[in-house]
Amino acid sequence: MAQLSGDGFLRCSDGRVRWGLFGAAGVVFVATVGSVRQVMIQQRSTLAHEGGTWSCAGGALDRDESPLAGALREAAEEVGEVPSEHSVLGQYCFAPATDWSYTTFVIEVPAPFGFSTNFETETVEWFPLDSVGELPMHAGFAAAWPHLKQLCQSSI
Repeated sequence: MAQLSGDGFLRCSDGRVRWGLFGAAGVVFVATVGSVRQVMIQQRSTLAHEGGTWSCAGGALDRDESPLAGALREAAEEVGEVPSEHSVLGQYCFAPATDWSYTTFVIEVPAPFGFSTNFETETVEWFPLDSVGELPMHAGFAAAWPHLKQLCQSSI
């Protein structure tokens, strides 16, 4: 029987080892509070890779799962139920190898939500868009942030 869960490490075609047998995906939620664009990010638990750093909710894709479905599933597992009223503003795909990629979606929600729901997340907070770059970020999230920030500034 073929493995359905993508949980696990993969030695990728570029020689690096990454989490997600079938790739991975995450989501940055954005909401306008008053006149300020804010984004939800989570502080990774010390039990997680690069613990203590800030990143978006996300993780390994399951077999045959689309990146968007996987990102939303992972977000629900880590920060709570995603509001049914939401809109995808865009996506950024990091594809360093032929057999692995990480797709991050920027999704607008009507209002802030979320909390830490499992051991992977220390805390969940909403930050003004311009202050995120000052936080100690997970290396992959830091590399993607300039692209994601630009998507967060767009509106539906």
